[in-house]
Amino acid sequence: MEKFESMQAFALSWALVFLFTVFVAAVIWAFWPSNKRGQDEAARSIFRNEDRPASDARGS
Repeated sequence: MEKFESMQAFALSWALVFLFTVFVAAVIWAFWPSNKRGQDEAARSIFRNEDRPASDARGS
């Protein structure tokens, strides 16, 4: 039982450090200035093939 408790303590402490590091890396990557062009393109991609506004489907 002692081995289980030591493995559990290791997993709880170092897994937290690992996941926090992955989170910080993802946030830094998302806000890195060189990624702005790709993110702006992705944001505009849903409007790429629109040439007029959507019609009002409510029938008013």
